[in-house]
Amino acid sequence: MVYVKITEKEENNTRRTGRKTTEVTYMNEECLICKAPLEYLDADEEMECVLCHKKQYSKTRCVCGHFVCDECHTSGMDSVIAICLNSQSDDPIEILEEMMNMPSCHMHGPEHHTMVGSALLTAYKNAGGKIDLASALGEMQKRGKQVPGGACGFWGACGAGISTGMFISIALKATPLAGEAWGLSNQMTARALDAIGKNGGPRCCKRDSYLAIIKAVKFTSEKIHINMKLNSLICTRSHLNNQCRQEKCLFHKNYTE
Repeated sequence: MVYVKITEKEENNTRRTGRKTTEVTYMNEECLICKAPLEYLDADEEMECVLCHKKQYSKTRCVCGHFVCDECHTSGMDSVIAICLNSQSDDPIEILEEMMNMPSCHMHGPEHHTMVGSALLTAYKNAGGKIDLASALGEMQKRGKQVPGGACGFWGACGAGISTGMFISIALKATPLAGEAWGLSNQMTARALDAIGKNGGPRCCKRDSYLAIIKAVKFTSEKIHINMKLNSLICTRSHLNNQCRQEKCLFHKNYTE
């Protein structure tokens, strides 16, 4: 499917010459099956995953009707664990970038809800945090997969932000009956979501993951006294995002306030 975009230049040329000329622009596409744009419904509908044929309720499908369930969308999480267990980095953005380069990682999607926390747990361990990394990553996968795609808009809680709270919860072994660890887990989520919300939409899973991790690194240093690294960051994927805010994004190479 080709999406045609008529530019202002073309409209002016049509008025001047009387001949209609159309420049075909191939938009960045989002459906995993046919590459068509996604649409977001007002209410849940029962949909069948075109890959595994499991039926579940969702508000998201492509304009051609294709639906891919969250479990199929997040296939490749085993590669995330392999990256983490073999990493010596204490910079969670560096670890996250390696995950984002995997073929199974899409521009947007619920895989980020697991990847953010996994990158943080790995960097935390490598910076001196006392955790069983393999066990922690397994728990992160279980929890992260419970946050559905589109939670940022439909729940008012971005999965990348929630993932930072999961990171603190796992690292500190928080439970609903814990004291300080319970409080720190919720504070972490609140700080990440505050930063993401204030930055504004539309959603970008890369940008929101970066914002969440930056807040988590600062929070962990302040509250737990484990110092992870944060190197300078410039996004290299703006051309893959149909809704990229370009120079209005904090991480764009031409960002201007």
